[in-house]
Amino acid sequence: MTPDVPRKESRDAFIPLYQPDLTGNERSYVAECLDTNWISSKGRFTGLFEKAFSDFIGCPCTSACNGTAALRMALAAVGIRPGDEVIVPSLTYVASVNCIVAAGATPLFAEIEADTWQMDAARIEALVTPRTRAILAVHLYGNACDMPAIRDVASRRGLCVIEDCAESLGTTLDGRHAGTFGDAAAFSFYGNKTVTTGEGGMVAARDEAVLRRAAAFKTQGVSPDRVYWHESLGFNFRMTNIQAAIGLAQMERIRATLERKRALAAGYERRLAGLPLRFARTRTGVSHSHWMVSAVVDRPEQQEPLREALRRRGIETRPFFHPAHTLPMYARPGFALPISERVAASGLNLPSWPGLSERQLDRIGSAIRDAFHDDLR
Repeated sequence: MTPDVPRKESRDAFIPLYQPDLTGNERSYVAECLDTNWISSKGRFTGLFEKAFSDFIGCPCTSACNGTAALRMALAAVGIRPGDEVIVPSLTYVASVNCIVAAGATPLFAEIEADTWQMDAARIEALVTPRTRAILAVHLYGNACDMPAIRDVASRRGLCVIEDCAESLGTTLDGRHAGTFGDAAAFSFYGNKTVTTGEGGMVAARDEAVLRRAAAFKTQGVSPDRVYWHESLGFNFRMTNIQAAIGLAQMERIRATLERKRALAAGYERRLAGLPLRFARTRTGVSHSHWMVSAVVDRPEQQEPLREALRRRGIETRPFFHPAHTLPMYARPGFALPISERVAASGLNLPSWPGLSERQLDRIGSAIRDAFHDDLR
């Protein structure tokens, strides 16, 4: 990622997919960690960051060293065990699936909706077997799954619901933040996330017992009352005080960051109107956080030539995730999810960092229009 060094923008300067904004109190808070020697997992910033984050999403939380660890903690906290099955969309970052397998469970791959790119709630129930224990709903690219419908299926079939909110900080459904609908949720603070701690994560849960189990899992299952007495399986998944210091500074600007990201998405839609590509539909009642401004071209064969045309103009993009069921370790002969496969083959993420200027947006928009006119006819 590009260092946070102010410089005059060149007309032909490289435009990265993402870079963090570290212009607030990050530097002074980290300096305090160094000055006081509180650089590991103890220190005042961990609690302050957890409280700021909990207040923002409206749900109690406990921090983690990264988003994958947070998801593994969430699965353990709701009781996913070897032999269980967990329904998960195939179009997701591979960590969503890897964590299920790491818990000893089996992923059941679900199809997505063609227009929202989120898990199709109408197809979930057909996947349920006597061994199915949970639904892992992934809010992809800042949009939101149909959580009321997913909760309805879970309630009728006696399943837990975990929300993968790695990409959906700031996303709300009917006024409630993503991550507050299920039994547990996991967030990520990787360097390209809306709030970053470099690496980092958070687990949210309304049930105090679930949150306690998540917190125990990240601290080697240690007893809160007896030194070096470990009551359950656990690992060291704790966040450091330095990570939390950066996160707290990021949370101080979260509303302005989200406002700017939504403005970027609207700016892209205006500039790209009329081209043979489309953005995700947002369900009624959903406020999209636009972690990544993402688009799907009309024909899969247009995706890579468009990315190459932008690369030649100094503009970085990223393809969508490969559906997990197509990866070597999860592929099964004859198994296909046509919608997931087509969306993945047609999608690309556009530069989405909140510091993008209007001039840079103009340059990106012009480059995309030129590509369709010159290279993709």
